[in-house]
Amino acid sequence: MPRPDLSRIPQAFHVYINQVSEEDLMQALKSQSSSFVRFLESIPADKREYRYAEDKWTIKELLQHILDAERVFAYRALCFARKDATPLPGFDENDYAANSKAGQRDWNDLVDEFKSIRRSTEILFGSFDEEQLDSAGISNGKSVYVLGIGFIIAGHINHHVNVIKERYL
Repeated sequence: MPRPDLSRIPQAFHVYINQVSEEDLMQALKSQSSSFVRFLESIPADKREYRYAEDKWTIKELLQHILDAERVFAYRALCFARKDATPLPGFDENDYAANSKAGQRDWNDLVDEFKSIRRSTEILFGSFDEEQLDSAGISNGKSVYVLGIGFIIAGHINHHVNVIKERYL
C-alpha cells in the first residue's frame, strides 16, 4: 500500500498524514499498535486525569477521543470501500468528549479497548484490495478516499502522542 495522494484528501488532514513516516499503511498501523500501547503504559497514574489548561481534555479524555475517532474513521473507510454513496456526517470531537464520561473509566479498560479497536482496524484495512483502497466518498462535506483514511488514522495518533509529550508529561 503506497502513501496516499494528498490531492484526494482534505487539507485539514494533511497534518496527520505528514506525521506518518512509514511508506506502507499496514506497517504503519501494526508498528504503531505496540509502540502506542507501550507509550500509554508508561504514563504515570497521577497524570491520566491531568489537563494542562482548564478548557483542555485530560489524558484519559484524549485517549477516549482517539478511540472514538478511530471507530469513526474506520466506519467511513468501510462505507466507501463498499461503494456506499451516502454522504457521511462529520462528528464534533468536543461534543463526543464532553459526553464520553472518560473520567469514570478504568485506564486499563481504555488501553484494552485501543488494542481491540486497532486490531479490528488492521484486519479491516488488510482485507481491502487496491480497488477498495482507491474508493472515495463524501464525509463532512468533503471527498476523501480509503487509503487516505488509513493514513489519517495512524497520523492522528502520532499527532496526539506529540501533544501529550509536549503539554502533559
